[in-house]
Amino acid sequence: MTKKILVLGSTGSIGTQTLDVVREFKDSFSICGLSTFSRLPLLKRQIEEFHPTAVNVTNPKKEIEARELAASCGIRLTEGNQGLSELVELCRPDIVVVATVGIAGLKPTLQAIGQGADVALANKEVLVTGGDLVMKAARDGGVRILPIDSEHNAIAQCLMGQDPGSIQRIILTASGGPFRNLSREELARVTPDQALNHPTWSMGPKITIDSATLMNKGFEVIEAYHLFGISPNHIKVVIHPQSVIHSLVEFVDGSLLAQLSITDMHLTIQSALFFPERRPNKFAPLEISALDDLSFSKPDTERFPCLRYAYDSLDMGGTAPVVLNAANEVAVRRFLKGEISFPEIAKIIGTILEKHDIIPLPDLETIMETDRQARRIAEEL
Repeated sequence: MTKKILVLGSTGSIGTQTLDVVREFKDSFSICGLSTFSRLPLLKRQIEEFHPTAVNVTNPKKEIEARELAASCGIRLTEGNQGLSELVELCRPDIVVVATVGIAGLKPTLQAIGQGADVALANKEVLVTGGDLVMKAARDGGVRILPIDSEHNAIAQCLMGQDPGSIQRIILTASGGPFRNLSREELARVTPDQALNHPTWSMGPKITIDSATLMNKGFEVIEAYHLFGISPNHIKVVIHPQSVIHSLVEFVDGSLLAQLSITDMHLTIQSALFFPERRPNKFAPLEISALDDLSFSKPDTERFPCLRYAYDSLDMGGTAPVVLNAANEVAVRRFLKGEISFPEIAKIIGTILEKHDIIPLPDLETIMETDRQARRIAEEL
């Protein structure tokens, strides 16, 4: 029996690659819903190919075009961020792939869990802002959170069949981004175009900047804390520019298990959708004999303080990670517009995090209000 998949963010990098995987495994999956922020021509082609039950267009500026598209395709349409949850309800999926950007993915994720759907998660902000809520809802509902991130997917594979009590450390690998060897003076002169040129992965603009600042890795530390129940003190980050080892798990006896593969997100998407089953695919295997230069080093949190701020937010708890995420989103957007320098991204985040009055154990309404307030302050700085 095929599983019905709803792809939130179907026209982005992860979304389009998810549809590639569905094409390859047509006997296993069908598409019941799609969403985009504003890329309507691509969404139209996806509708014509996959025949979903309903679609969502989030950008309010595309409202007229979206309605015209839905009418021409004879398909149901939901609109805006609130429409993402409506889309989940309409489609009744077995798996929801959350590949949107930002906190907008939190409500539809909770909606999916409430309906009993597994969640294949590529949106880091969902667990960063609402990790406690999401994981509790998943446990209560018997729902699986399947990580698409290569690092967390690697950890999940390494932990298959292992005793959770035997875990000593989780080690997340990071490419280090394009600026890992630059001085502080050179970082101050970095342009948005330079920051968008990632040395290893092809990703969207926001996550590419997060990779350059190491905030992306900080978010992954927070995600690992929620996904695997590991204390932040036992989650380490190492710079591994080749991105061949996607992450490692160290056990109490000193043994290390690592997951290695070619650097292609199709593999991690396939792994998440089939987990824990494995299926052959069209990709050539990793050629071990060609790996003659694998290097590792400690991250420099003085030049790249965003990683340190992520650990700080976990120590602070409550609404601190919400503020971390909101300030980062605003600062990244301002950097991409040329309004602030590259180092000022971290400066804005640190300033807002330091001034925030933490609210412990926030509910969804508190999370969303904290997010709005932090964004307003970040815009004013």
